[in-house]
Amino acid sequence: MARGPCTFKQQDVTRALRATVAAGIAVQRIEIDREGKIIVVTGKPQEVADEGRGENEWDRI
Repeated sequence: MARGPCTFKQQDVTRALRATVAAGIAVQRIEIDREGKIIVVTGKPQEVADEGRGENEWDRI
C-alpha cells in the first residue's frame, strides 16, 4: 500500500513556529491534520502553569 501525497513540508512547520516565536508568543504544541492544515496551539505548557500553585488534582484524593 502506497503512502498518500505529502500535504505539508517541514519548511511550512518551521516557518509557522518561527513566526509565532518572533511575535513573542509561547508555543505549547503544533498539530497537523490529514489535509495539511497546521495549527499552532499557544500558551504555557500545563506543567509550567501547575508549578505556580504548589498543588495538583491528585493531592486532594
